[in-house]
Amino acid sequence: MKKVLILGVNGFIGHHLSKRILETTDWEVYGMDMQTERLGDLLNHPRMHFFEGDITINKEWVEYHVKKCDVILPLVAIATPSTYVKQPLRVFELDFEANLPIVRSAAKYGKHLVFPSTSEVYGMCHDEEFDPENSELICGPINKPRWIYSCAKQLMDRVIWGYGMEGLNFTLFRPFNWIGAGLDSIHTPKEGSSRVVTQFFGHIVRGENISLVDGGAQKRAFTYIDDGIDALVRIIANKDGVASGKIYNIGNPTNNHSIRELAHMMLELAAEYPEYAESAKKVQLTETTSAAYYGGGYQDVQNRVPKITNTCEELGWAPTTTMADSMRHIFDAYRSQVGQARALMD
Repeated sequence: MKKVLILGVNGFIGHHLSKRILETTDWEVYGMDMQTERLGDLLNHPRMHFFEGDITINKEWVEYHVKKCDVILPLVAIATPSTYVKQPLRVFELDFEANLPIVRSAAKYGKHLVFPSTSEVYGMCHDEEFDPENSELICGPINKPRWIYSCAKQLMDRVIWGYGMEGLNFTLFRPFNWIGAGLDSIHTPKEGSSRVVTQFFGHIVRGENISLVDGGAQKRAFTYIDDGIDALVRIIANKDGVASGKIYNIGNPTNNHSIRELAHMMLELAAEYPEYAESAKKVQLTETTSAAYYGGGYQDVQNRVPKITNTCEELGWAPTTTMADSMRHIFDAYRSQVGQARALMD
């Protein structure tokens, strides 16, 4: 019976992963976070052990639980582009500095470290599909602070790989635009404060215009959260040590759509729901520049498609949720929150 430590257990990946573990395995979950709003009934589960805390403050609790548990998932990170541009030091301090002692503890106590890398480490890679073993990792100039997230995560990947050379049992996973209910709050009206699907969703619910940054031509390969969690559970199980020392892209190359296509898709689907249809009619698509939307320190990636050959072959996994089904799941999940989200206009 594995003991799994999830730091950032109330986050998007953390709460979905905890739910899946508790429903489908006999593993124990030890979770830390500063909030609990996504956890709901999970807090009462006999195999869920929750501690309200902060990885930058409760360091002794973290080290004790790294020592106690079998698998360590440090999921605490800032992952919103507006923060990369406006507060780059906060991103470095949390995503790299605060996580480094956890990585070192995992190495010290001989644990399986399952660390969230990111599709952003590939940066402006020119490959048609991003290969975890061979693709070049390309960041923009220093005066574009957008790249501090990519750079900090890449450095952490390299540090973890270095510890692996000295015996650390690790797996790096790179989520490609995972989407689903609970990604960000739809109750955040400020543009750029949440990730694209949630941002657009909030605008649709409130009848606000959707801004397409630089025309919305940039593409992303979207992955439904349930597919991502399927792969993650297989990594944690690590049957016959298959995932040890590996880097896995976890994404769905067939769900590759431009941001403009995404906006049209969401508006068309909204028209089918009585809760969303009226407000969706008011939404216009407008174009803006990345400098106006995010600030001058932003730079974008035009295409981001994962190569998932090794993920599929080694983990016996494949993403199965289409873009249409992913969107429908999200629209269904937020039906009960429409009133609260609309109230933000007042």
